[in-house]
Amino acid sequence: MKIGVLALQGAFIEHIKMLCQLGAQTAEVRLPNQLEGLDGLIIPGGESTTIGKLATSYGLIEPLRRFTRSRPTWGTCAGMIFLAKDIGIDEQPILASMDIRVDRNAFGRQIDSFETDLVIAGLKGKPFHAVFIRAPVVTAAADAVKALARLEDGRIVAARQEHLLATAFHPELTGDLRLHSYFCAIVKETMA
Repeated sequence: MKIGVLALQGAFIEHIKMLCQLGAQTAEVRLPNQLEGLDGLIIPGGESTTIGKLATSYGLIEPLRRFTRSRPTWGTCAGMIFLAKDIGIDEQPILASMDIRVDRNAFGRQIDSFETDLVIAGLKGKPFHAVFIRAPVVTAAADAVKALARLEDGRIVAARQEHLLATAFHPELTGDLRLHSYFCAIVKETMA
């Protein structure tokens, strides 16, 4: 199994380290040809506007859209925004792959970042300690999208649509491998 991590900006190294701990082969993705031979892809947190602009500059938007149609892709924080079909503005490049509407910076500025424990469908054991940094939130989702985790107020912060996964928080900053393992299981399902 070979999983790429979009390495244009953001916390890509942390995702690679976690995937390596699980025994996955990894690749940093910066150019369209680096998507070839990948079984899955993680789009990390960072700054969604910057990721979109850099993906456009490197000719990655259409190759990434094609990739996400059939291969497992997981967007974390800014990656969730980049995967969404609707982010409420038109001028920012997005993949529009996952049938969700996302509110960017839903919790406010950097100073409003927080951590909380979440019960996530599909994960066994204790609640997952989630780190939210200038995080988005899902404000609407199609019927095909399954909410995996919600905050106490009911807002969706983790979701899955077939082979697509999105989390509003940064699992790569926790040391808890369960979500990366969950994504690897999605990748294995599609390889079978």
